[in-house]
Amino acid sequence: MPKRFRLTRRFSTAMTEDGFRRLKKFSSDAGLDEGEALSFLFENFDSVTDSENLPHRLRLFNAELEARKR
Repeated sequence: MPKRFRLTRRFSTAMTEDGFRRLKKFSSDAGLDEGEALSFLFENFDSVTDSENLPHRLRLFNAELEARKR
């Protein structure tokens, strides 16, 4: 029996414009709203990320983070 999909947690979040545009495109392509798309991505995080590429991309993002905040 499938689990009932309930949005039980709400949190405010800040996203970059690029990240939000990508989320909107992904959710639209998948036929989901943004909250459902985020739930899908995090519930399936290990299968939707490349475990070898993720640490490298995270290091690059962190290296640019302070400059992007200005």
